[in-house]
Amino acid sequence: MSTETAQAAEVKKAAEPLLSKRRKKLISDPLVDDNPITIQVLGICSALAVTTQMQPTMVMAISVIFVMVMANLTISLLRNTIPSRVRIIVQLAVIATLVTLVNEVLKAFAFDMYKELSVFIGLIITNCIVMGRLEAFALGNKPYDSVLDGFGSALGYSWIILAVAFFRELLGSGSVFGVPVYDAVSGLFGEDFSLATNGLMVSPVGAFIILGLIIWVQRTKTGYVEH
Repeated sequence: MSTETAQAAEVKKAAEPLLSKRRKKLISDPLVDDNPITIQVLGICSALAVTTQMQPTMVMAISVIFVMVMANLTISLLRNTIPSRVRIIVQLAVIATLVTLVNEVLKAFAFDMYKELSVFIGLIITNCIVMGRLEAFALGNKPYDSVLDGFGSALGYSWIILAVAFFRELLGSGSVFGVPVYDAVSGLFGEDFSLATNGLMVSPVGAFIILGLIIWVQRTKTGYVEH
């Protein structure tokens, strides 16, 4: 072995930090610049359907985070063994297994929430955000990066639906997480003062309005333009 070869063998490539600049972007980009709902316009159905109250929306957000992180991890670990012609079937099987697990946990430990969300939890299987990240990222990247990518995309989805739910519950029901905010505020100004709720906010139209305003504000801030 030549001296140059021996020296080259001794030099080891420095490992990339766990939260390097590139990896941080996997988490931060989906929050604003490449948000799956406001920029990619994916996952709109659940953003409109489950956001009348904060509590079920929070459960939905946690469920999506779990499913996306674990699905990305699983597909990344299996990426070199999945035949290309059946990759979609494998992805659906992995997602369906994780969604079934979430559904059964809710059924066992939060039955009221299970009854309220069971249909929408099941629809995570066909959520374009989950399938899109598996196909676009997890199939071609290492497990750790895939976990970060899934976590970032799920967080981007989650904060949007939680923001929609916050305004819908506050304006439509006068409460946040079931706490009667309007009643508390009205009590500070005497019996003759009262805040009126807006019934439009508890309908899908209210969700469209709030989501549209969020998209408008975000795209104005980032300067994003559809092409």
